[in-house]
Amino acid sequence: MKHITCIEDLRQLHKRRVPRAFFDYADRGSYTEDTLRANSEDLAQIKFRQRILVDVSRRDLSTTILGEPAAMPLILAPVGLLGMQHGDGEIHACRAAQAAGIPFTQSTMSICSIEDIAASVDKPFWFQLYVMKDRGFIKALIERAIAAKCSALVLTVDLQVIGQRHQDIKNGMTVPPEWSLSKLLDFASKPSWVAGVLRGKRRSFGNIVGHVKGTEDLTKLSEWTASQFDTSLNWKDIDWIRSIWPGKLILKGILDVEDAELAAKTGAQAIVVSNHGGRQLDGAPSSIEVLPEIVDTVGAQMEIMFDGGIRSGMDVVRALALGAKSCMIGRAYAYGLGAGGQEGVAKALDILSKEMLTTMGLCGVNTVAEIDDNLLAV
Repeated sequence: MKHITCIEDLRQLHKRRVPRAFFDYADRGSYTEDTLRANSEDLAQIKFRQRILVDVSRRDLSTTILGEPAAMPLILAPVGLLGMQHGDGEIHACRAAQAAGIPFTQSTMSICSIEDIAASVDKPFWFQLYVMKDRGFIKALIERAIAAKCSALVLTVDLQVIGQRHQDIKNGMTVPPEWSLSKLLDFASKPSWVAGVLRGKRRSFGNIVGHVKGTEDLTKLSEWTASQFDTSLNWKDIDWIRSIWPGKLILKGILDVEDAELAAKTGAQAIVVSNHGGRQLDGAPSSIEVLPEIVDTVGAQMEIMFDGGIRSGMDVVRALALGAKSCMIGRAYAYGLGAGGQEGVAKALDILSKEMLTTMGLCGVNTVAEIDDNLLAV
């Protein structure tokens, strides 16, 4: 990791070390990937005001997230199949986040189970929930998160209908993998990845297998999972979830002001302005395009988090300057995980934190609280 200088370096290393199907799963978006590209391109268009001769000797990234202290305004977002980027990937990512003093969010569609992570780390983590048709399973899943002492529930609300990701279909992306000669050769060329995954606790969806009847059979597991995303999910279901979950609730996937206003009425403590990393509605606006209006509308009522396109510490500062209180990163740390496990995730966080501190210094501010739109060029 000595010569890794940026998130793109980690991405390139991830691409070399992990089989193509799993790299593309993390890296690519839906349909023409217009929204995926817009997330990063629109952030890059936001320019800073360089300020000089300001005492910036006391720069500090510490902040609070949902009332809890955090070493910097970052959260590791829920990313499915982390255990297929690196053996026990969810555990390694959670450990790196906790060592850095920030929250980690486990995906419902993770390889390691809630219980696997809880037994392997010292502090509470966040859990992300997809609401499926089998409400009995969902109730039990929330209860498992409670038992594991998860400190926040992140309800993803933009996956009732799944956007098609062309590359996953071309790669025969399944868990376990759909085998072909080219795929076998690809796997054989990455022995360190194979050894790491084989050493891992699991190689299937740990939160589902053993908890839903019949899912021990991998074909049945795939069929069950594909049939479970619920197109009937609506605002009333949030009341049901809140009747079970006693802790902090975050709604992830808000991209419209009217939806933000409805979200503010649910009793949720926070929303995440997000288009699912450009993996759902292609042609939707970038997350950063809609962030300011959502902040202006509901920012006084609940905490606003940002997700979408962050590849640098400069991007984090841009989102904070436009009103976000903290940012979720997904691909940025998944690249680190694929590149080097826990060390790679730690490297990604180190890169982002140093870039944030440098940007703050060159913009003339010392604290996260000072970051606002005064930092941006008109």
